[in-house]
Amino acid sequence: MALFQRKPQVSDPVNYMTIGLNKSLMLVGLGNPGKEYDLTRHNIGFMAIDEFARRNDFQWQDKKDLKCHLASNMMGDTRVLLVKPTTFMNLSGEAVQAVMSFYKIHPDNITAVYDELDVDFGQVRLRKGGSAAGHNGVKSLIQHLGESFGRIRVGIGPKNPPQIDSADFVLQKFTKDEQEHLKELLVETTAVLSETAYGSPLPTETRNFLL
Repeated sequence: MALFQRKPQVSDPVNYMTIGLNKSLMLVGLGNPGKEYDLTRHNIGFMAIDEFARRNDFQWQDKKDLKCHLASNMMGDTRVLLVKPTTFMNLSGEAVQAVMSFYKIHPDNITAVYDELDVDFGQVRLRKGGSAAGHNGVKSLIQHLGESFGRIRVGIGPKNPPQIDSADFVLQKFTKDEQEHLKELLVETTAVLSETAYGSPLPTETRNFLL
C-alpha cells in the first residue's frame, strides 16, 4: 500500500485519519551529530537505532527540512519510521515534532531510546510516559510532544568519579570495559525495538543484559 493516496470523501475526516495512523509508528534515537560524539554515553540512542536499522535493512536519508536523518520500512503491516535528530540533543523535540506532523503520527505511536544516568550500566528500563528526569533531550521531546511517548532508557550510570559534573560524564566515551559489553547492550535494545515495531505494547520493566 502506498504511503500517500488520494483521500476519499468521508463524512468524518478526523476518524479517517485516526484509522490510518494505526499502521504507522516512529522510533527515535537521541544523540548529538558529529564524529566527535561517537561512542559517547550521551549517544547510545543513536547507536541503538543505527543497530536496529542495520539488522532490518533500513536506509538512512538526510532530511534537512525535517531536521533529522530518516529511514522508513515496512515491518509486518506497519510502516516504521526511524529518526535521528540533527538538531543536537537539547533541541531533539523540534525534529521529532516536524516528522510527526509531516507523517501525521500520534505521540502514543512514538518511542524514544536514550541514555539514562540514574540507571546503572547493564540495565535497560522501559515505560510509557513520565517526566524528563533531568534529561534535556527528553525535556525537549516533552515540550513538543507531551509525555505519552514510550521510553527505552539505557543505563549509563553511576557516575565515576561521583564528583564529576553530569554534563561532562555523559559526553565522555564509554570506558574500555563498557565498550566490551556494547554488543550485548545493542542486542537487548534491538530486541525491544523489534517488539515495539511488531506491535507489542511497551511494558514497564527493567531488563538486565549483564548477568
